[in-house]
Amino acid sequence: MNVVPLIDVLLVLLIIFMVTVPAVSYQIQIDLPQASRAQPEQPKDPPPPIALRIDANGEIFKDGVPVLMRQLTNDFIAVVNEAQYNDRPQPTLEIETNPDAQYQVLAEVLAIAKNAGMEKIGFVETLR
Repeated sequence: MNVVPLIDVLLVLLIIFMVTVPAVSYQIQIDLPQASRAQPEQPKDPPPPIALRIDANGEIFKDGVPVLMRQLTNDFIAVVNEAQYNDRPQPTLEIETNPDAQYQVLAEVLAIAKNAGMEKIGFVETLR
């Protein structure tokens, strides 16, 4: 089989693509930040985090106090509304779970936090 004609065709196509591609390029508009003399706003101190612990038998403790699922919903909504009303950042929700805890309980807590509008959720490693 003679591959020389195939190589000739490929080289011609390569030259055609090399000539046409730069002509097709277009400009991208970028809005760069402008320098200002105004002092930057000082960052606000973050509020203390909400500590949530899930035991092996499914009990939930918020800041060391046992709570029910329906209480969590109201508490999270109140925290989100307070942060929005006072124009402050939301506290971080720090979840600590026992390695033997059921995943279903954690999934419900995460769903409640998401539906309430919590933005910052973190997981705390448990030490054994």
